[in-house]
Formats: sequence, structure tokens, C-alpha cells
Amino acid sequence: MFIDSVELTLSSGHGGAGSVSFYREKFVPLGGPDGGDGGKGGDVYFVVDNNTDTLSEFRGKNKLSAKNGVPGEGRKKSGKDGESLYLKVPAGTQIYDNDTNELLLDLVESGQVVKFLSGGKGGLGNWHFRNSVNQKPTYAQSGLPGETKHIRIELKLIADVGLVGFPNVGKSTLVSVVSNAKPQIANYEFTTLTPSLGVVEVGDFNSFVIADIPGIIEDAHIGKGLGIEFLKHIERTKTLLFMIDVANYRDVVTQYEILRDELEKFSATLSKKRFAICLTKSDTFEIDVVNEKIDELINYLNLQYINSNNYKISMDYKYFIQQLSYESSFDETKPYFILPISSASNFHISQLKFMLFDLIKENY
Repeated sequence: MFIDSVELTLSSGHGGAGSVSFYREKFVPLGGPDGGDGGKGGDVYFVVDNNTDTLSEFRGKNKLSAKNGVPGEGRKKSGKDGESLYLKVPAGTQIYDNDTNELLLDLVESGQVVKFLSGGKGGLGNWHFRNSVNQKPTYAQSGLPGETKHIRIELKLIADVGLVGFPNVGKSTLVSVVSNAKPQIANYEFTTLTPSLGVVEVGDFNSFVIADIPGIIEDAHIGKGLGIEFLKHIERTKTLLFMIDVANYRDVVTQYEILRDELEKFSATLSKKRFAICLTKSDTFEIDVVNEKIDELINYLNLQYINSNNYKISMDYKYFIQQLSYESSFDETKPYFILPISSASNFHISQLKFMLFDLIKENY
């Protein structure tokens, strides 16, 4: 099961108590104090693990604690330090204080190890308190308590490209075609119930990660459908790919307007990301019909047609690509490209991979 949000109470270990002890041995009836120190309480760490992709490890757990330090013993024996608690989380995990909603940690680097809570210090044994006035101290320090925090752990997937579209527009089919991922695919809405990632290989040496989330419907930002639960997973993506279905009962401009509006209402940052547009299922209509729909979108966005490209796009179809050069920079208010595709027939899929890779490179 895909778990992307959990609440936990975490505690570091309590320091072990110092020992009150006096040295006793045959022929040494009046040995001095020899109480050892208590062990330090265990710390709590977060570890970013590449082999973990959800928070399911924490499902059903309400409280996790590191081990307490062991009390000291006689003969100046220090207690053992408490065992630290290491929590493995996927890259993209955020840790919030559940009481104040403050962001405490943002874990994005693979292999990152961060100490979150420090264990309590162990108490000093009575050996430390001997002096010329008090040669047999009968007291020792208690260990210091550990730290406790009530937290919320949230996962935001890290990808280069995030797919945005209504249900059943072909997002999962595209991911299955361009990558080795195998999302569930069926001819009904909301087939995708959880986000999925796929690695797209571009040529022999390049690749990027694509993220598919459940379809977005109107008013998703206030909880309708499944989109609101998973929109956060494309907040970290570098680029958005709007999937517009030419076979949908909504016209292409309406689809784009609704999707763009939902993103803006959910997150201003998300709505300002670089983006491109694909018209899916383009093989289900005649070329003239698809071109009319592309016309509608290009005119709505006030774009200029392009007659040449380096991607070997079919000249039978209309399309748009931003022309980048040393003199002209990328216009982030406009799509990088508008391209008709079909995942079922692999139409323009190879071109799409290279165009997306070029758009991702523009982000650096």
C-alpha cells in the first residue's frame, strides 16, 4: 500500500543513572567511592534510503523510541549507551512539527543521515563527588531525559517531469510506454489510485524520471476526486506535462483552463513551473480534426506556428516549439511545446522523450 503521510511521536533515550557504590575487597574495609557513570541515551536519526519508496514501514505505529542508557555500576564501570533509532525514509520526505506545522527537515539527498533528537546525558557516579570534606558521597546524578517530538512525516516524490491531466487521458499508458514502470491501466476513470515513477531512457547515456499521479478533476483543490491527495507529489518536479485528451467531451481549451486553474489554487509555486502540452489519443481522429484542436489551443495561448524542427515531427500535423537561441531565452509563461501524440501507436513518442529531456536541461 502506498503511504505518503504518517503521524508519530518520537523519543530519544533517557540517560542512565550514575551509580552509588563503594569499593569493597578483602583487607580493604574502607574503600572509597567507585560508582560509575550512566550510559548516554540513544539518538534518533533519519536516513534517506534509495531502496525505500513509501512510508509504509510506519503504518500502524504511534510511538517510536531509542533505547535508554544503562545505569552505571561499581568499580567505576560506566553503563552502556542506549541504542540509537534509525528511521529509513525515501528521498523527498519532509518532517513537520505536528503541533506548530513548522517544517523541521527536508530530506532530498540519497544516503543523507540526519540526527533528529539527541539522547539524554548519562548521570555521574558518586566517584566524581568525592573531596577532602566528603570522602564517601552517598549520592549520584540521575540521567537526563531524552527529547520527545510529535511529528508528521510527509512524502513528496522527486521527479523531473510530472504528468497533469483529467482521469483516463492516457497518463499511465504513456508512463508504461516510455519507461519500464507498469502502472495499472484500464478503460475507466481513476484507474491510477497511487502515484508511480518511471525512468525514461533518452539515447544511450541520458535519462530522466517521470511521475504519474491520479487524474485531476474540477475542484480537486478543495478535495474532489483523488487529485488533491497527490498534487503535492508533483510540487518537486522540474517540469509539468499537461495531457490534453482530444477524444474528451470537453474541448481542449476547457481542459487546459481547468487544469491550470486547479494548479494555481493548490500552489502558486506549482503553477509557475515550466510546462509543455501533449494532445493524447491523436490517432483516434483524422489529421484535419486534430489540427483544428491544435489550432484552438495555439490561438488561445497566442502562440506562433513553427514550420521547422530538429525532432523529425510529422509535417502533416500542426505543432508549436519554442525556438531557443543565444539571443532568446526561455519564456516560462508559454509552453515549451504543443505536440500531438498517441501512446497506443507510439506516434511521436520518441520525439516526446527528446523534447522533454531538452526542456529539463533548460531548468539547470
